[in-house]
Amino acid sequence: MISPEDALPAPIYNYTVVRQFTLMTLLWGILGMSMGVFIAAQLVWPELNFGLPWLSFGRIRPIHTNLVIFAFGGGALFATSFYVVQRTSKARLISDSLASFVFWGWQAAMVAMVVSYPLGYTTSKEYAEMEWPIALWVTIVWVAYAYLFFGTIAARKIRHIYVGNWFYGAFIVVTAMVHVINHLALPVTALKSYPLYSGATDAMIQWWYGHSVVGFILSVGFLGMMYYFVPKQAGRPIYSYRLSIVHFWAIIALYIWAGPHHLHYTALPDWAQTLGMVMSVILLAPSWGGMINGMMTLSGAWHKLRSDPILRFLVVSLAFYGMSTFEGPMMAIKTVNSLSHYTDWTIGHVHAGALGWVAMISIGTLYHMIPRLWGRERMHSIGLINAHFWLATIGTVLYIAAMWVNGITQGLMWRAVNEDGTLTYSFVEALEASHFGYVVRLAGGAVFASGMLLMAWNCWRTIRTGAAEVHPAHLKEYAS
Repeated sequence: MISPEDALPAPIYNYTVVRQFTLMTLLWGILGMSMGVFIAAQLVWPELNFGLPWLSFGRIRPIHTNLVIFAFGGGALFATSFYVVQRTSKARLISDSLASFVFWGWQAAMVAMVVSYPLGYTTSKEYAEMEWPIALWVTIVWVAYAYLFFGTIAARKIRHIYVGNWFYGAFIVVTAMVHVINHLALPVTALKSYPLYSGATDAMIQWWYGHSVVGFILSVGFLGMMYYFVPKQAGRPIYSYRLSIVHFWAIIALYIWAGPHHLHYTALPDWAQTLGMVMSVILLAPSWGGMINGMMTLSGAWHKLRSDPILRFLVVSLAFYGMSTFEGPMMAIKTVNSLSHYTDWTIGHVHAGALGWVAMISIGTLYHMIPRLWGRERMHSIGLINAHFWLATIGTVLYIAAMWVNGITQGLMWRAVNEDGTLTYSFVEALEASHFGYVVRLAGGAVFASGMLLMAWNCWRTIRTGAAEVHPAHLKEYAS
């Protein structure tokens, strides 16, 4: 029997690559989050490494972070940027074969990371663990991606370039720049290299890159997503297009300077630490400008939140974005950082952004796109989307609250001293005090990950056996 999508004429747009990235985003998300639950469990029960070095926390954690950032988050950005740039430019991607290369090339890079890290082939640099052959391959794929994206904009059928594409374009350009500079290395074997930089210089370059990954992949790229999908799902125009342009230029100008706040109280010159702190605090203004612009887009449409769980995902993600972009600048202040640095508070902050912002807006956009990509009227089950929303929200709150409490507890215990100047608590005592928080964190992560399994089932049913008829509203998108 011919499925409805097979009976459709060839689409104007290249939705094949969008579909491929959409499905792999979901798969990598489940794998990456499951890995996160596993290593969270290792902090509750250390015996879960089974005495095997390649299952130790230190080797598996980079797999978790890279899968979540580059495979899940990156996949969502590939899928949505290809979807948005075609629809807002009224032009097909300029090369179907190059789009296929970008998809398969990116999946090959993700597999290479998953295989190499537990075997110990790693630079040990945060978010930049890939050894030089993988880094070089990622660069080649990224250049092809940039050519596709900007080439499609150049071939657009309308004069205007939608603001979402500005954010996507900035994320592509800056990510390429920091990736290349930070991965400059001297290869000594096929799988081993040494950084071109050393000492404090290496640390500065690393965190210029590290915070730019957070800033331009996990913030700027996803803001491009927000500027398209929030108005679309709400059925309202963006609240202020002028504010969106101001937001763009302000955040582009400031984000690149914030990296030194990762290096407070280190060998980095004090002026550089202060610069990172000041720029981080100023960054609060454009970050909240974007959040407010997204929230205010719902003016006149707030009632839709009662019946639209997809819109709830998008709006709650904006709330978490606002919260984490307030928390980050506060933690960049030196006096606050002296309490928070090296504690679980930082882990809580990262996951407020990663789960609350990145994952939830990605989930909302995938739910928005999937019926349209496969010509369905709607997702198979709105009830399952509702259940997923509450699992994601509850899981995120449990996770970050546990890490906030743990972090402040650790910071206070580590700095407590007796009258004679000796430490009041040993490190082991601080670790024991953190154990319950690790249990709660494990529960929160497991709850969040379980929602991804519901999503996978709902998407499968939508694609294969969901709404049996192609929705008429989608037919023109497939007209040749």
